[in-house]
Amino acid sequence: MSQEPQSPIRQGRPSMTASMRSSSFLREHQQYRPPSKPENHYGIDTVVEDLQATSVSPPREISPFTGIPSVENPPKIVDGQSHELSHPNCTPLPGSSTNRLIATLFYKSTNPRVSNAIPSPQRIPSPKGSSQSPAIRAADSDLPPTMAPTSKLDDFPLEPPATEPEPLDHLYGANVSPMCIASFLHLMSTFPLPAGSTDLHSSHRCLKIDQTRQDHQPTVVELTLSPAPAADYLPLKDLRKHELIYRFEREWNVDVALRADTLWRRYPRLVVFDMDSTLITQEVIDLLAATIKNPPDLAARVADITHRAMMGELEFDSAFRERVKLLTGLPGTLFNELRPVLDVTKGVRPLLEALKRLGVKTAVLSGGFLPLTSWLAGELGIDYAHANEVVIDEQTGKLTGEVKGRIVGKERKRELLIEIAEKEGISLEQVVAVGDGANDLLMMEAAGLGVAWNAKPMVQMEASSRLNGDSLLDLLHLFGFTEEEVRQLSA
Repeated sequence: MSQEPQSPIRQGRPSMTASMRSSSFLREHQQYRPPSKPENHYGIDTVVEDLQATSVSPPREISPFTGIPSVENPPKIVDGQSHELSHPNCTPLPGSSTNRLIATLFYKSTNPRVSNAIPSPQRIPSPKGSSQSPAIRAADSDLPPTMAPTSKLDDFPLEPPATEPEPLDHLYGANVSPMCIASFLHLMSTFPLPAGSTDLHSSHRCLKIDQTRQDHQPTVVELTLSPAPAADYLPLKDLRKHELIYRFEREWNVDVALRADTLWRRYPRLVVFDMDSTLITQEVIDLLAATIKNPPDLAARVADITHRAMMGELEFDSAFRERVKLLTGLPGTLFNELRPVLDVTKGVRPLLEALKRLGVKTAVLSGGFLPLTSWLAGELGIDYAHANEVVIDEQTGKLTGEVKGRIVGKERKRELLIEIAEKEGISLEQVVAVGDGANDLLMMEAAGLGVAWNAKPMVQMEASSRLNGDSLLDLLHLFGFTEEEVRQLSA
């Protein structure tokens, strides 16, 4: 009896059950699936269903936004504008005090630096075994003589001076460019912060722009840094003289003025000026010497003494008496003849007008001669004028070569500054002193702010700040005034 062949069992079509269904196409088709990892909460519906049976322990409180910016809630208004709310430059919290540093960057457009990168020496192959002398081999190099070692220690130091940094403003813009600001902020971030501070906050304002260019790039920028570098590690006086600050100035062709952000920074009440090479562009005693034709080298001798005294190589009092002796025999009326020759520094007149509108007292303390100093003070509307009084023979009407009373040197200038401040009831913190010579350093030190104006190298390093521009009106930017406000004050 033959058996009927059994029909093969048909397997069911593969299907995906509910337990295998997933909302993720990638997870369904992945080649490897870890067996120990549970596959749940793939779809939003599944998540909502599972959360209904899930209890969060402990429950987390959700604190509503109170409108006060914080690290957790940094609000940003973007409806029609872009504005971020932050607290770094706001009033300090109770129990704390403001610790901000103001850095004002002045681009020196009138004194552009050129690339002075020293190329490598010219290596001219010499015949093998050549007995060429060192002097001849040195002549084959394009290094300047001051950059090469020498056997004469009296002429050059043991080591050649370091090469100057390449001027970067040629690459990134002849102004206070964004790259210049970024470089300065990076430099300041290398200094240690006070204890308890972790972040350095900064903001900036463009105080002046170059109106001669179509792109109107900024030439004076004020940066606010909070907090200031740790004073116990690097006081502000030492920070101003730091080598990195000086190198930055050389790289970007700028002057950096660092000041603590105090109330008195914005409200000076007395500004004291030197006269020669500050309020005017000349040295009066050199003008006097230039009028003497016999002996013919007198002007050069007087100018040499003046230069050495301004550089701090000679004591100012003795140097002044020596120069006055060289002027013996000049008519006393010569001071009147020099009045039209005086060249007032650019920006002085609008600066004094602005200070007058602000109610700031002004003074000129000069190591020159009182007849010219008093006349110039009257012409410019300066409140106080002090200078040296020379002796004029009553019979001949000529200079005797002597000086009456104390020489208005560095000590006397400081004393006069303090006397004027006390007479006006002004704190020294609200006094500004501007000068260019070594005999101005003591009065700069006594004032709340000392400004070296196109000064000698030693004076620039010792002063609180330095300006090397073409207009003394830039002094107002140190107080935080913008170019628009300066125009309003000096109009």
